[in-house]
Amino acid sequence: MIVHNVMHRPLRTLITMIAVAVEVTLVISVVGLTSGLLLESAKRTEGIGADIMVQPPSASVFMAFSGAPMPIAIGDKLQQLDYVQAVAPVLVQFNSVNGFDMVYGIDSRSFRAVSGGFVLHDGHNLEDANDILVDDIYAKGKKVKVGKTLHILEHEFRVAGIVEHGKGARLFVLRTTLQEMSGARDKASVFFIKCDRADHTAAVMEEARQLLPRYEVRPLKDFLSLYTSSNLPGLSVFINVMIGIAVAVGFLVIFLSMYTTIIERTREIGVLKSLGASKGYIIQIILSETTLLCLGGIGGGVGLSYLMKYILIKFFPAMTILITVGWIFRAAIIAIVGGLFGASYPAWLASRRDPVEALAYE
Repeated sequence: MIVHNVMHRPLRTLITMIAVAVEVTLVISVVGLTSGLLLESAKRTEGIGADIMVQPPSASVFMAFSGAPMPIAIGDKLQQLDYVQAVAPVLVQFNSVNGFDMVYGIDSRSFRAVSGGFVLHDGHNLEDANDILVDDIYAKGKKVKVGKTLHILEHEFRVAGIVEHGKGARLFVLRTTLQEMSGARDKASVFFIKCDRADHTAAVMEEARQLLPRYEVRPLKDFLSLYTSSNLPGLSVFINVMIGIAVAVGFLVIFLSMYTTIIERTREIGVLKSLGASKGYIIQIILSETTLLCLGGIGGGVGLSYLMKYILIKFFPAMTILITVGWIFRAAIIAIVGGLFGASYPAWLASRRDPVEALAYE
C-alpha cells in the first residue's frame, strides 16, 4: 500500500525526490569542495619536503592569509641554528584573476635545497625577472604552454617551464620580482626549514621558538591535521549555512508534498479509520511514505554528487572535490530527519481526521 501511494502521483513523487536529491547533493558537494581544496592545499604544502614552517605572529595556518611579511634577515638567523640543513624564504601572494591561486616568490637555490628541486616537464627553471613556472595541473586546466604570456598580479610573465605539481603553490616566480611588485622588499611570508635529520625537528622547533618567541613555528609532518574548516574563520559558518539552506529546502518540499497528499486522501483516511485503523497506524503510513521518498532522493543525490564531481573536474582539472562515506551518511541522515520532521505535522493532521467527516469529504 505504501509503494502504491507513492506511485499514485508519479510527477509529484519525482519532484519530491528531486528536491531531496538536491538537498543531499548540496550538502555533499559543499563539504566535498571545501574539504577537497583544504586537503589538496595541505598536501602540496607538505610536498615541499621541509620539516618546519615559520610564520609571522598570529598568522593563519592558511598561507594565503598569512598576514604581514617578515624580514628576510630572519632566515640567516634560522640557518645558524643547530641541525638546520637549509632555510628557504618564500613570499606568498594570492592571485584572484582567472581563478584563485597562490603565487610563491622563491629563490631557486634555497628552495631547491629544502624541496629537492622541481621535476621539469618542459622548459627551464626561473632565470629572468619576468619568468614564471606553472605546475602541470595548472597548465592542463588553463591550456598553458612554455613561452605563453600570463597576466598575474597585474604583471606580464612569460611561462619558462612546466613542473610536476605538489611543491606548495601552482605558480612560482623569483622572490625579488614578487617583492618589488608587492612593495615587500627584503621580506618573506614564510620560512621553510629542512633539518639534517627528521628526528631533530623537535629540537630545532624549540630553538626557533626561543629565537622568535612570538612567531608561529609549525611542523609540516602534522600539517594535514591543521588544515580544517575550523581553523579558517568563517568557513565553518559558511558550511553550516549551506547545510541549513539544504535542510530548509528538503523540509518545505516534503511538508508541502505530504500536506497535499493528506488533503487529497481525506476520504481514504476516513475509510481506514472506519475500518479500525488507529492514529499510530495512520502516522506510520505517512512517515513510511516519507522515508521511501527520502531514500529515493538520497540515492539520486549521491549519484548527482558524483556526476557533478566528474563534470567539474573535467572542466576544472585543478579543482579537488572530496566525497567521503562519512559525509554521504551524514547527508542521508540530515535528509531523512528533515523529511520526517517536515511530514510530522501532515501525519498528525491525518491521524486526527474524524472518520465521519472524512467519508463525507468531497
